[in-house]
Amino acid sequence: MYLPPQFDAKERSQALDIMRAHPLASLISVDDAGLPFVSHLPLHLEERGDTLVLLGHCAKANPHWHYLHTRPQAVVAFMGPQAYMSPKVYPDLVRVPTWNYLAVHCTVQATLLDGPQAKDQVLKQLIDDHDPAYASQWRALAPDYQQKMLSAITAFELHVLALQCKVKLNQHRPESHARMHAIYAAGNAEERALADWMIRLGLDLPAPELPS
Repeated sequence: MYLPPQFDAKERSQALDIMRAHPLASLISVDDAGLPFVSHLPLHLEERGDTLVLLGHCAKANPHWHYLHTRPQAVVAFMGPQAYMSPKVYPDLVRVPTWNYLAVHCTVQATLLDGPQAKDQVLKQLIDDHDPAYASQWRALAPDYQQKMLSAITAFELHVLALQCKVKLNQHRPESHARMHAIYAAGNAEERALADWMIRLGLDLPAPELPS
């Protein structure tokens, strides 16, 4: 992606936090016609030493697994919080609006996982991420029903080969930071998340007023 240096988040921990907080990713492959093919899938992030691996699955009816098999390199995009930024954050009027956002792109190498046990392990990781209380219900389902569900999906591992993290919060315009933070902090959930990231990045915000 286009990544100006002022928005390049070089701390790996920032990328991992975005990926874990916003697990619904866009998996992008090339289809048989040479066009991008996109599936929107929740992915589980694992750290295996210095290696990052994403676990997921798609419906067997979804041709994406075939594209991963024939062309294993793909791109995964995670979208973090995002919001409009009005030019009223600036002290002068000769400005234009923009959009602030956090995003992570991964170049990955895919490996398909065969067999019900491997698929079951992927499902258990995703259940543990999003609905741990459901785990006992899944285990209590009839074995033939479990097999039917597992046979309807294709699971995969995506080994991360390269990672880009873009944190676009107007870092290069310090004159906007105080007003921008005040607007975002009073806004919706996406805007409040961006306000928290402004603090995390240590942007030049005014010190809070102490009670007299």
